[in-house]
Amino acid sequence: MAGAKAAGMGTAPAPGRDCPLCPRLVALRSANRTAFPEWHNAPVPSWGPAEARILVLGMAPGQRGANRTGRPFTGDHAGKLLYATLLKFGLAQGEYQERPDDGMVLTGCRVTNAVRCVPPANLPEPAEVKACNQFLAGELQAMPRLRVVLALGVLAHAALLRALGLKPSRIPFGHGAVHALPGGVKLADSYHVSRYNTSTRRLTPEMFEAVMAEVVAQAG
Repeated sequence: MAGAKAAGMGTAPAPGRDCPLCPRLVALRSANRTAFPEWHNAPVPSWGPAEARILVLGMAPGQRGANRTGRPFTGDHAGKLLYATLLKFGLAQGEYQERPDDGMVLTGCRVTNAVRCVPPANLPEPAEVKACNQFLAGELQAMPRLRVVLALGVLAHAALLRALGLKPSRIPFGHGAVHALPGGVKLADSYHVSRYNTSTRRLTPEMFEAVMAEVVAQAG
């Protein structure tokens, strides 16, 4: 794989620190390294045990969130609801303090993004989603016990289906929906845990917890 490095046994191939696949993201990465040299400023690796039954799939790292800290959803608004919910449902242990050295660990799920590098304006382009899809496909193959993928938003939903060789148009996104996919894996949909969605009440903690409860039940 271009721009990939082979990980250890049982882990998926991942983009290297200087992955060259997306010129627009490479340019932003370079600018960030100059402006904020103490930040992560590289593809953000997945987090959590590969033997987990649940994969939480987001869109892309936030500029001052995962791009800064190097851990998915860590340091931005979206992580507050996500990790509070994972802790509540016993899928994580410890306390989320918005930094990668807070001691929190994921025990019952793995977290990743459809696009591993931060995009301008926090919005990946279709070509960037496509370029990074190989790494998502590798994640799925490296999770032998995977039962449910929780897609946060339409982009993550479509990326997951493409990684499985399925057409997104045939399986529409719907908040709270659970789709049975070929091979036995199920796809659960939720609105993204973004600041916009939570501040406008499009997604409330109660709504997200209802989705998570179903995910946990489906995962067995």
